[in-house]
Amino acid sequence: MRILIDADACPVKEIAIDVAKQYDLEVILFFDTAHLYEDDYATVYIIDKGKDSVDYFLLSKLKEKDIVITQDYGLASLALTKKCFPISQNGTLFSTENIDGFLNRRYINSLARKRKEKIKGPSKRTSIQDENFYNNLVKLIEMNI
Repeated sequence: MRILIDADACPVKEIAIDVAKQYDLEVILFFDTAHLYEDDYATVYIIDKGKDSVDYFLLSKLKEKDIVITQDYGLASLALTKKCFPISQNGTLFSTENIDGFLNRRYINSLARKRKEKIKGPSKRTSIQDENFYNNLVKLIEMNI
């Protein structure tokens, strides 16, 4: 089991790395070239910019039972097909039972954006979201080690 992070704009990288250290798990971070990031513990990949280029590269590195931290529902869906465990930055555990609802919401929002409708963005991140992410990541690891 490893932790792979779709790291562009991911606010929980450090939390995930700290948890990984506690369980002696490998961490791999994936960024596009617009970001610079270094870490003494994690492996960092910088991928050329391009539509979904980071996602496709991350997918090519997945192994069964890896944990994937992402806010991208499409990437989460594809990770599930590889028998991995996707989790959002807010601690939502994606599963075969709930992923269709997330993908459907993404599709409906894309239609609304095409119609120039205003879509409410995410609210400001809270410490409760960080705590929820931490707790669910630990549970996910402990259930699958």
